Amino acid sequence: MKATSFTPNLPEKLQQALELHRGGQLAAAQAGYEEILAIHPGHADAINLLAAIAVQTGNPQKAVDLFARAIELDPNNVEAYCNSAMALRQLNQLDAALAHLEKAIALKGDFAEAYLNRGLILSELKQWDAALASYRQVIALEPDYVEAHLACGHVLKELNQLAAALASCDKAIAIVDDYEEAYVGRGTLLHQLKEPHAALSSFDRAIALKPDYATAYHGRSHTSLLLGDFENGWVDYEWRWNDINSSLIGEKRDFQQPLWLGQESIAGKNILLYSEQGLGDTLQFCRYAGLVADMGARVILEVQKPLSNLLGGLKGVSKLITQGDALPAFDYRCPLLSLPLAFGTRLDSIPAPVKYLTSDAAKVAKWLTKLGKKTQPRIGLVWSGSRGHKNDHNRSIALTDLLGHLPAGLQYVSLQKDVRDGDRRTLYSNAQVLEFSDDLHDFSDTAALCEAMDMVISVDTAVAHLSAALGKITWILLPYVPDWRWLLGREDSPWYPSAKLLRQHQFGDWNRVLDLLKAQLNWSFSRVGFSR
Repeated sequence: MKATSFTPNLPEKLQQALELHRGGQLAAAQAGYEEILAIHPGHADAINLLAAIAVQTGNPQKAVDLFARAIELDPNNVEAYCNSAMALRQLNQLDAALAHLEKAIALKGDFAEAYLNRGLILSELKQWDAALASYRQVIALEPDYVEAHLACGHVLKELNQLAAALASCDKAIAIVDDYEEAYVGRGTLLHQLKEPHAALSSFDRAIALKPDYATAYHGRSHTSLLLGDFENGWVDYEWRWNDINSSLIGEKRDFQQPLWLGQESIAGKNILLYSEQGLGDTLQFCRYAGLVADMGARVILEVQKPLSNLLGGLKGVSKLITQGDALPAFDYRCPLLSLPLAFGTRLDSIPAPVKYLTSDAAKVAKWLTKLGKKTQPRIGLVWSGSRGHKNDHNRSIALTDLLGHLPAGLQYVSLQKDVRDGDRRTLYSNAQVLEFSDDLHDFSDTAALCEAMDMVISVDTAVAHLSAALGKITWILLPYVPDWRWLLGREDSPWYPSAKLLRQHQFGDWNRVLDLLKAQLNWSFSRVGFSR
């Protein structure tokens, strides 16, 4: 919705307002358009341009109302339909936006921009196949429409067609060599294809083209950290707060108190350490609280409510706050995932005690009573994570697949709090696994149940971090390209001495991982001291 899309062959007053609009003088341009409409209430160009300013100044509802007025004056105004759809998108009225785009396409079947915007709306509705078809229609109409090639790449990535997605990014770059967004898309795909060094080159190119490109730095940080290059990775990771494309990072919070990244002395000072991402991230990086306290600071730790009972006794914490509660006075602050940078953490200097979390002894005793006399080794199971996680389709496993690879002679216990409908039917019809989800009220309950296990087997979820932080033997099942914290190629984790990593060796191939799991369970529990 650009002012420049309107022809300059306009009356003098409109031309003057349009020049102000193009020059970024929106208030003056708006006054000019309103002056024209006061004289000519049905002036379509003035209405459309005034609606464009409403979008630019963050008033999408006003824009929708103005576009509706333009459409009423001219029911065949395809640009008004198309632009109104984008304003409706800002209001999260996606179905209405889609209807407006369909109308624009019905009026003008070769309107490439309408197909592009339709693809965008369909993507937000997660109708991936329909979105891909819409983007491909753009390319059929205009083969060098570079944004459509990149958009195809985004959708193909969601469909796990990574090689095809990479080809779309490469095509976009072939059309526009300095298209920095395409280099970021290419870097992200190469990362997911486990070509990290090529991914770094693409991120580097994007940064060379746009030195303040937060998404490129953030993407590069994940690849550097995956490779174990912590020196560069932690520095780049600080760009996460400016990455508008990241769905994992919490909202950046404004504090008057300065950010502490290790430079200033904090002896005798109050410092707020606070959670910023998922529960697993908090469990992994809360280990730094003791190191901060060792520097003479009084540590205030703010965490998510499900963790508050568990982390109340964490070493080094003077005061625990639940997110949403009022904060006490403090002098400095640091988000948890910036602490590795503050301490200059490298692979050989990760603070990795075997056990840094403890569970409630009374709750452990209750679980032991509930479980009854142990006649077989007890194995805790977690097979799926949050469906809202962007990589959940790669990291979670169906319970039926897992059960088919579990050897007999062991007692299996579900550690899942949230069980999906399909898995719940399997769980309730299978006496092989004990289930206690209704008794898991927060992570202090889950921690106590973990303590009653001889081993925990988990996909990459918060419970994997919990179990390993408790010092329990923890086997973690990882997808082909794991989250950066698990690194590449190794069976152990420098973060968790009690963890063992079982990795996919081909994209999406859980069968080989589960075959290995079964073989290693049989071997582990047939040894002396672990006989059934």
